[in-house]
Amino acid sequence: MAATDTAPRADDGDLAGLEAGLDALEASPTVRTPLRRLLTDKMLPPVLALTLVLAVWQALVSFRMVDDPARLPAPADVWYVLHDAWLQGTLLGYIWTSVSRGLLGFLLALALGTPLGLLVARVRFLRAAVRPVLSGLQSLPSVAWVPPAVIWLGLNNRMMYAVVLLGAVPSIANGLVSGIDQVPPLYLRAGRTLGATGLKGTWHITLPAALPGYVAGLKQGWAFSWRSLMAAEIIASSPDLGIGLGQLLEYGRNASDMAMVFEAIVLVLTVGVAIDLLVFSPLERRVLRSRGLLVKG
Repeated sequence: MAATDTAPRADDGDLAGLEAGLDALEASPTVRTPLRRLLTDKMLPPVLALTLVLAVWQALVSFRMVDDPARLPAPADVWYVLHDAWLQGTLLGYIWTSVSRGLLGFLLALALGTPLGLLVARVRFLRAAVRPVLSGLQSLPSVAWVPPAVIWLGLNNRMMYAVVLLGAVPSIANGLVSGIDQVPPLYLRAGRTLGATGLKGTWHITLPAALPGYVAGLKQGWAFSWRSLMAAEIIASSPDLGIGLGQLLEYGRNASDMAMVFEAIVLVLTVGVAIDLLVFSPLERRVLRSRGLLVKG
């Protein structure tokens, strides 16, 4: 009996780890990062990287390292095209056409991918049947869906949203499944002890604990959404759809106007980086910081 009482239980290590994590969170006060350090650590490296890229680009043009100068416009030529589009009032229209499609398509993918991920994570049969399909769809290039979507739905915005959904839903669902799989069993047992079972346990225990993996899936889902939309706009360009960034890229190719092509590339990269920096990176930092998982630099 004495041996049984002194034998360590499996839960003791989990409880000790949980208590240590809570103590660490309580002992680590939230300190606001000074503005100077924020500028140095967050803004200076991207600015230096961008400066280096522009310098290499200009060097390739200045030293005529490209056989045909028309194939590689100078940064100043691309800037002139961007400035001209701004003065004509068309630049924001290009951006908004694509961004509005991308955000709406992503929200639809979020509404479909989240419950799908919950079902796949919780229902054993669906996990065995659907999880491999989701992984296969995630690895399938989004451009492959454009021809059948055009045939099924025609050249319209519904086709664009269908391609975005097929590109983003698997990433969001897989991210949620991975996050749920990484939830410590101790949390689930504690929730059941407190009466959090069924939908209540999913809402109050499982989903909050799975947030890091879920946010990673959302971030990847947005990347797939944006890539899918660009592929759809490039291949299925039509005057009736308006001019988005993908259509702008295709128009530049048809006109052999490399300055317009690089204008579209710069805008696509700028929107992608801006959404990541303004939306997903702060969300990811907040989730990780709330769990004491953010590495302080």
